Amino acid sequence: MDKKQLLSAIPKVDEILNTKDILDITVSVPRHIVADATREVLENAREDIINDKCDTIDIKNIICDIKDMAIQKNRNHLRRVINASGIIIHTNLGRSLLCSEAIDAVSSAARHYCNLEFDIEKKQRGSRYSHIEWIIREITGAESAMAVNNNAAAVLLALSTLCKNREAIVSRGELVEIGGSFRIPDVMELSGAKLIEVGTTNRTHLYDYENAISENTGALLKIHTSNYRIVGFTESVSGRDIAPLAHKNDVPVIMDIGSGNFVDFTKYGISGEPTVQDAIKSGIDIVTFSGDKMLGGPQAGLIVGKKKYIDLMKKNPLTRAVRLDKMTIAALEATLRKYLDIEDAVKTIPTLRMITLSADELEKKAVKLLNMIKNSAGDYADLSIMREYSEVGGGSMPLENLPTFAVSIKPLNITINELEKRLRNASIPIIARTYKDSLLMDARTIGDDEFNIIADTLYHILRGV
Repeated sequence: MDKKQLLSAIPKVDEILNTKDILDITVSVPRHIVADATREVLENAREDIINDKCDTIDIKNIICDIKDMAIQKNRNHLRRVINASGIIIHTNLGRSLLCSEAIDAVSSAARHYCNLEFDIEKKQRGSRYSHIEWIIREITGAESAMAVNNNAAAVLLALSTLCKNREAIVSRGELVEIGGSFRIPDVMELSGAKLIEVGTTNRTHLYDYENAISENTGALLKIHTSNYRIVGFTESVSGRDIAPLAHKNDVPVIMDIGSGNFVDFTKYGISGEPTVQDAIKSGIDIVTFSGDKMLGGPQAGLIVGKKKYIDLMKKNPLTRAVRLDKMTIAALEATLRKYLDIEDAVKTIPTLRMITLSADELEKKAVKLLNMIKNSAGDYADLSIMREYSEVGGGSMPLENLPTFAVSIKPLNITINELEKRLRNASIPIIARTYKDSLLMDARTIGDDEFNIIADTLYHILRGV
């Protein structure tokens, strides 16, 4: 058949839409999505004919392509993936996983009415902050607490409340940028605070802060450099040292510690992040941190510290723009409750559990995954177990490499890049990492219930079925 005959053999859209196979799929996929897929597949067929990439028209294949594309188009854009990368708090993959209690709490809040802003005992309007404030006070020893929608908002609200049209003094070595172009100087400018830089990039002394304090100083600002470290000839001022200076001059100290950490990880042989408890004990007036990093909860920005300052923040008009919704509060409360027993939190909050997994546990997981892959597709790849390193991620513990075990996959019939691409485009995408001529799946971040999915996906990819 020549091009003209092939082009004329392409069926019309209406003809395709009225075939039994296509009518059947419209039961589960909206008709307009099926129609869009039909037009796209038919247009692709025309282009293939024009570009000499096709010399026949197979209606069955066209219908199969339409069904596949319609199903693909009908999938949620935000969907589940399997994290085999070994990065625990993976920002691109949604950061921390919630514990089962938090998931149940979200489901309940979504399905039913709740006392979000209703005081049941007093039969009057209540505060949405009351659901989490008492727990944070119990865990940290702080006088008061509130939560907003992320840590950038927490820093913005604190500065807007305490430093608007006033000076905020911060070390040059702490003027950080973290993921998503979140820059401390930009947040300070947006808050209305005037940035006063002190010290140098690598060395800042207590007298630098003291010399900069004036009658227009709103606060001293400490930023934990969570996602990088300056090493070598360095000097910085701790919160414990800066607090007395601030209080002597009747100004507050705001400290952003980045990851909300309540656990002393040195007990698990890991060099830990600063804890919120230590910051409060050191005399810091306001501490801000994330809820979805080391804390292991939902996206949130928590603000803890002196009641007089937090009460002012609650009255700031900006608070309404950054407040939490009921489902986030439900997840946050359930997560925080776990910290009333730290040992239970470490065992049951997924992020903490993954960070503290022992070498024996990781090796057993890797061996189990290896054997399942061998049983499904062992003849189509060289498989082995490698000693590797995981990362905490999310800007937390940037210098900490966690020893782990990973399954190494070297496909025999396709390239590493093609395997990585096909895994990424699977019905449940699997995100792994490549190393030299292998694809690695880190046992640390893969759930036991995901092994079957990985083995089955590799079966179809490597066998070409």
